[in-house]
Amino acid sequence: MKPSIQSILLALCLSFVFLSCSQQQSEQRNINIIPKPVSFEKGNGNFILDAETKIIYPDDSSIKQVADFFISQIAIPTGFKLQVGSKHESSNVIVFTINENKALGKEEYQLTVNKESIVVQANDSKGLFYGMQTLLQLLPAEIFSPQKIATEIKWDIPVCKITDEPRFAWRGMHLDVSRHFFPKEFIKRYIDLIAMHKMNVFHWHLTDDNGWRIEIKKYPLLTDVSAWRVNREDMPWRKATTPPKPGEKADLGGFYTQGDIREIVQYAADRQIEIIPEIEMPGHTSEVFAAYPELSCTGKKLYVQPGSYWPNTDIFCAGNEEVFTFIENVLDEVAELFPSKYIHIGGDEADKTKWGKCSKCQKRINDENLEDENELQSWFIKRIEKYLISKNKRMIGWDEILEGGLAPEATVMSWRGVQGGIEAARQGHDVVMSPGTHCYFDHYQADPEFEPLAIGGFTTLKKVYSFDPIPTELNTDQAKHVLGGQGNVWTEYISTPEHAEYMAVPRMTALAEVLWTPKKDLDWDCFRKRMLTQYKRFDLMDVNYSKGSWKVDIQPAQQNDGGFSIVLESEQLEPIHYTVDGGDPSPESPIYGKPIKIDKTTTVKAGIFVDGKLKEKISEKTISMHKALGKKGVLKENPSKRYFAKGAASLTDGLTGSGNFRDGYWLGFKGKDMDLEIDLGETIEITSISEKFFQRGASWVFLPKEVVFTILDNDKNILSEKILVPRASLNHEGKIVEVFEANFEKVKGRYVQVMAKSIKTCPAWHEGAGGECWIFTDEVIVE
Repeated sequence: MKPSIQSILLALCLSFVFLSCSQQQSEQRNINIIPKPVSFEKGNGNFILDAETKIIYPDDSSIKQVADFFISQIAIPTGFKLQVGSKHESSNVIVFTINENKALGKEEYQLTVNKESIVVQANDSKGLFYGMQTLLQLLPAEIFSPQKIATEIKWDIPVCKITDEPRFAWRGMHLDVSRHFFPKEFIKRYIDLIAMHKMNVFHWHLTDDNGWRIEIKKYPLLTDVSAWRVNREDMPWRKATTPPKPGEKADLGGFYTQGDIREIVQYAADRQIEIIPEIEMPGHTSEVFAAYPELSCTGKKLYVQPGSYWPNTDIFCAGNEEVFTFIENVLDEVAELFPSKYIHIGGDEADKTKWGKCSKCQKRINDENLEDENELQSWFIKRIEKYLISKNKRMIGWDEILEGGLAPEATVMSWRGVQGGIEAARQGHDVVMSPGTHCYFDHYQADPEFEPLAIGGFTTLKKVYSFDPIPTELNTDQAKHVLGGQGNVWTEYISTPEHAEYMAVPRMTALAEVLWTPKKDLDWDCFRKRMLTQYKRFDLMDVNYSKGSWKVDIQPAQQNDGGFSIVLESEQLEPIHYTVDGGDPSPESPIYGKPIKIDKTTTVKAGIFVDGKLKEKISEKTISMHKALGKKGVLKENPSKRYFAKGAASLTDGLTGSGNFRDGYWLGFKGKDMDLEIDLGETIEITSISEKFFQRGASWVFLPKEVVFTILDNDKNILSEKILVPRASLNHEGKIVEVFEANFEKVKGRYVQVMAKSIKTCPAWHEGAGGECWIFTDEVIVE
């Protein structure tokens, strides 16, 4: 009697009876699977994939789709054209099968490899697809090559047993195609990267002020007019605000036809990815008014914005019934194109100024017995939610949809930190966590001096890996409402597919593991070891991934004996070469092994070399020795989480920032003063106190209006005080780094206080007049 699939499964299970836990732990490090699986057991030997290997699966179209995907994936690099075998074959076979007793969980799979056969089993095609992705990662990295591998490779798969399932149901990536349009081919490649990481949601941001990107048959002007803008790509994004000149053609942009949409939706579905379309409302809609101005509060015909549009005061008129007819007609076509459970309606950054001046909107407020414009937005969102429910869709929106009251069944995507998500979960609403601090992949990912221009922020690979979607403020029941997390790629500063890929990868990889792997099993050192193989896969796939994480981070550290040393760190595992004599490091320079002791102001240069070549620009920092170095400082109010660096410790660590306030060394305070007190630990003679501040008006960053330096005694009585004002004008164009330095006549004191008084809001002449502005500082030097 010939063996069946069931007998193959039994034989595979028996082959793992004698594995020990110690073997399981020691061997797992050699298998570079990302995301890290829940359970892994390593056996002895290998299964050898060759041209005679047969693929076996039951008569089920969804399973056939997974099997065919595997066959096509390996065909090009191996040259093998694998054939489908008989279910009675048991040697040199790969079996894809559904677990008939449903013993596995949702999206869970089990992958069992022995020397003669491989079995991938799951409850459904999703689990099988994820098991298939793991199987690909068990093969040599060359399996990811898009072309035939010329060298002789043994396509071996280690004997093992893996049981695996995701921690979160929502494992998403987002792409903004409004600020810059990306071709259909890149959207598919982006989906391939999402699928490779076992992520399952693609959030497609299709409309915004800079372009409407989806064909709507009922409103052809949306693609004839709203999809195109004048070309200002030669100007910085924030300055590309000049309106079209007479006769100037709007020829930058594009859109996806409904045929394109259907093709991409199917492409994603074949890879177990759900596409969530986003149609912005009620704000971020000025591009609509370039085609249909009657839908705004003013009725004024606008042009599609070629660059920054802030504050974005143009908004759908909530008092105009034609607006809701328009939105419902658009949603009808969107709902038909996208089989997704959700439709994202935006809801963010809706400036309600024009609602306050609009007679129709004020009438709506009165007719509906609403309190104010915030409640009008809530009423607007709730009305749209009812319509989506009638189309058998659920609504999801950015956390501003909480304002004025949340729609009954709405899901909240929390981007302004996690507080919106916490509030929604406490109200019993589902939440997707996507905070800007950890999940905005348009932020810098390494020292901005080494990186392409970005919108700001500082979100490294390691920081993404530290993300936990479940805040500690939620109890167990509330935490169940956290569906998962999502990485967002906004494209104001990203104009090409290559750049978009660079910003998304490898941070997408870190996020994928955070959202899949149990929290207790997350291990940064283990992850970065496995990343060495992942980088090789990316190289073979010709992925333009960021190499910024090869940067060496230079930090001072205080020793137990009170002295100081320099610590060198990198997100990579390769040796760090360094110098302390001012020269550039080379592969022959000393290799960093332990903290480097210093007793004077020292300039350190460091870099990582692979095969004799520098992997990133050389990092350089000067550690300034001064009397406040390493002393404890206390801030009355903390800086913004976006520009926190090391908090107060950054102001006495000997390191100064570069010419870019986003480099991770500057502290940023939004709309408030900086008030610092330093305890020098003993009474010392002080002759000067200085501190640097940054100004760049275009980024809403200004010098303080005055800085107060104060020296106090042991009892905190004031001994001496100096007040300084900036030398540079607030309306100075470009950036300024100004040192405020106060000299003293050998005052003996223990405490130093520094108060930098912010102007708090942008001046009346500024484009952001009345909006909260920033002050940035990096180091207080006491001599």
